[in-house]
Amino acid sequence: MSEVDPRFAARLRELIEQRELSYRALAARVHYGKTLVNDLATGRKSPTPDVAQRLDEVLGAGGELAALAAGSVRSGSDLDAEVEALELARRIEASDVGDGTLGRLEQVADRMAMAYAGTPPAQLLPRVRRHIAYVTRLNEARMTIAQRRRLLVTGGWLALLAATLHVDLRERDAAEAWLATAEQMADHAGHDEIRAWVLETRAWDVLTSGRYRQALELSQRAQAIAPAGSSALIQATAQAGRAWARMGAGAETRDALDRVAYLVGNLATPENPEHHYRYDPAKAISYTATTLSWVGDPAAEQFARHAITELEAAPGGVPRPRRVASARLDLGLALLAAGRPDEASAEALAAVTSGRIVPSNWWRAVEVYQGVQRAGAPEAAELRDAFEAHRPALAAGPIA
Repeated sequence: MSEVDPRFAARLRELIEQRELSYRALAARVHYGKTLVNDLATGRKSPTPDVAQRLDEVLGAGGELAALAAGSVRSGSDLDAEVEALELARRIEASDVGDGTLGRLEQVADRMAMAYAGTPPAQLLPRVRRHIAYVTRLNEARMTIAQRRRLLVTGGWLALLAATLHVDLRERDAAEAWLATAEQMADHAGHDEIRAWVLETRAWDVLTSGRYRQALELSQRAQAIAPAGSSALIQATAQAGRAWARMGAGAETRDALDRVAYLVGNLATPENPEHHYRYDPAKAISYTATTLSWVGDPAAEQFARHAITELEAAPGGVPRPRRVASARLDLGLALLAAGRPDEASAEALAAVTSGRIVPSNWWRAVEVYQGVQRAGAPEAAELRDAFEAHRPALAAGPIA
């Protein structure tokens, strides 16, 4: 069993104070005794993984408490060992940066992008930032022009992923700083796909705050510079469709969905479909469900149910719990539109209690809740209790 990080108790106390909870109130929400909560917060006892996970969900810690309980974010952990191994390999290879070091660093960047699908953002972010720091150190070493470009490209992908994680955590200033860094690296490396992904990520960020026209413009700019057939082009096209849907533009929404379908028509499933920056054709079903649910198309229900079935089967052997939760919210909206608020409430409840809704996506859950409440469904009270217990710390959108 992994050693619990000694910072667990202090961080638990901080979260309890920030949420303005008593130990008794927290104990009632996590369904554990007050004495246990007190012992964990004072460091007298160490949490089991299950207890830590439950506390993490109720306090909206985004995976931080679970990671501390697993000892995965403490100094001297696997996080440091991974970087140290890369540095040792570089020193063995040569005093300068060689192709072997760059290759291993590229593999690490890919692993981080693949981990995104199933790792809480607060848990993954420290690992990503540690590798960015290593890229920064390597940038001072001697290397060829081609090697420097490879380093800039790898750094650009890592900075883009860091920005995406900050967006998920609703930390917008940090997200924009990393997006600017990723864009700068991409400019120096002449890498249009990273530049397009930067614009697409900005589009999603502003979409979640209700700036739909700006999201559309950013998505269109991303499409204009994305390489033909690239994952960035497909994602930006899908993002434009979602922006059109939020503006209630049915014809434009369906046109965007048709273009996505055309782009992925002959696209093979990538070797690692969970890679965040390699478009998996199966994603098209989820994106279609989201887009149709936002534009109020009855077909959204069928697509959402199909998406949930496929995702719960863990395609490629890789679970995607975050996408399952999002698909349940899509289904909830579709069921509301069909006049079935009781079923919509059940889907929203399953999504919320999964603990997999990141702060940047919370507004979607709130929309379902508000629809259930407006319908006067008796399930609204239970759903509200679940929302209060599982609300992420930095989530947008109040429960009204």
